[in-house]
Amino acid sequence: FVFLGFSALPNLQGFLFGIFSIMYMIILIGNSFIIVIAKIDPALQKPMYFFLANFSFLEICYVSVTLPRILYNIWTQDRRICLLACAIQMFFFLILAATECFLLAVMSYDRYVAICNPLHYPLIMNPTKCTQMTIGSWLGGIPVQIGQTCQIFSLRFCHSNRIDHFFCDVPPILKLACGDTSVQELSVYLVAMFFVASPFMLIIASYSKIIVTILKLPTATGRAKAFSTCSSHLVVVVLFFGSATINYLRPKSIHSAGTDELLSLFYTIVTPMFNPLIYSLRNKD
Repeated sequence: FVFLGFSALPNLQGFLFGIFSIMYMIILIGNSFIIVIAKIDPALQKPMYFFLANFSFLEICYVSVTLPRILYNIWTQDRRICLLACAIQMFFFLILAATECFLLAVMSYDRYVAICNPLHYPLIMNPTKCTQMTIGSWLGGIPVQIGQTCQIFSLRFCHSNRIDHFFCDVPPILKLACGDTSVQELSVYLVAMFFVASPFMLIIASYSKIIVTILKLPTATGRAKAFSTCSSHLVVVVLFFGSATINYLRPKSIHSAGTDELLSLFYTIVTPMFNPLIYSLRNKD
């Protein structure tokens, strides 16, 4: 395969390389700081920061699946990728995207328990349960994504070898397949509904209860304090799920290369870059 992403901007290749390099460094440094601080500061030995440290590590892995390859393609202008490497990139991208969905849902549950059941919080969110939920988030998507990746790459590709994107994502790869791909498209929708819609519905349910509880608090100060503990997470949820949902759950007929690239840039690079800022600037701890 040959990536076409950013090749239409020949005069901006150096600029793009510089921008993406800076963004990658910000993501690595910002998320690494959160992991280290959450680990060494005794005041941050709480479930909220345990999940946040895992989330920051996830963001580093998530971005590292795509961004180093983008930098290599721009620097060398060699945009080729073999079939196996493309399949591996898609597999890890889908696994980490599923993990992010699950982990965001777990973090919303943590905020729900903290605000709606504060007296039972230490008992419910004990270290064992936190560890189990985190491991479940990391491993939960692996069997399904193995099957989906194998299903997609068992197709024959004859339309072209040019991927109108900057990494091996599902929609642009399906466009290159021969014959009827309706079964694979249905599979993508079902998997997306499970890994995107289900966690999102759990997050909506958690925040519905959180908002009702916050509105019942007697003082404006108490309401502001309670809401500030979950506002950062809510912003990240909207940014990630909003762009991912538009990209994966809209019909194939209205997919366009430019829109796909823009949305993918947003939830694969831009959102992970802003996450450390969002969590740090909105958090007194």
